[in-house]
Amino acid sequence: MKPKYRMTVEQNIFVARRNIIDYIWKSAKLEGLAVTYPDTEAIYNGMSISGVKVSEIIAVNNLKHAWRFVLENLSYPIDYSYICKINRLVGGDNLIINAGFLRKVPVTIGGTSWQPDIPIESQIKEELSGIYDIENSTDKAITLMLYLMRKQMFLDGNKRTSMLAGNQIMISSGCGIISVPIERQRDFTIMLVRFYESNDMEPLKAFVYDYCIDGIEFESA
Repeated sequence: MKPKYRMTVEQNIFVARRNIIDYIWKSAKLEGLAVTYPDTEAIYNGMSISGVKVSEIIAVNNLKHAWRFVLENLSYPIDYSYICKINRLVGGDNLIINAGFLRKVPVTIGGTSWQPDIPIESQIKEELSGIYDIENSTDKAITLMLYLMRKQMFLDGNKRTSMLAGNQIMISSGCGIISVPIERQRDFTIMLVRFYESNDMEPLKAFVYDYCIDGIEFESA
């Protein structure tokens, strides 16, 4: 899987910071939050806002904190503990019950009768080690993101957590940013449900590669 972008880490961080409100907004919309881009921008900048649920304001602020954590800890190899930390930030301020800890109860997934197994820490760590062995950074990032989405480790916030985990690898490798465009979110969700049911991630992986990687082609010095 050829990298779509070849940036330095500094360039990739610049792209992330430059477009971070847009990435947060699209991530929030993918999770079904009813926030507009202006809402997201106002919340991100600490402005008071009316007409938005308190839980959605908390969710946007939590994504802000989680993104900050990722961008400030790119040199730390992503692992099980790192992923749990991301979910703890995504679900902080009582947004998600037991944020950062493996769920111990069954959950259902909208749009399908398929149910993920109860997560087992030792199994997850073993499966993660296989993903970490993937040499191609873009492939590794997308594979990690989709694996975590299907694994449903936490009670909530799994897509947000998974995308941030994948982007830790993308940014630290200068490969761009994974972000699902608004106009592609319906297709992404349909394909995600199919992936849940089949455990075949290849079609969705190709979709993410083709439509959901953002970046800038910086001119060579």
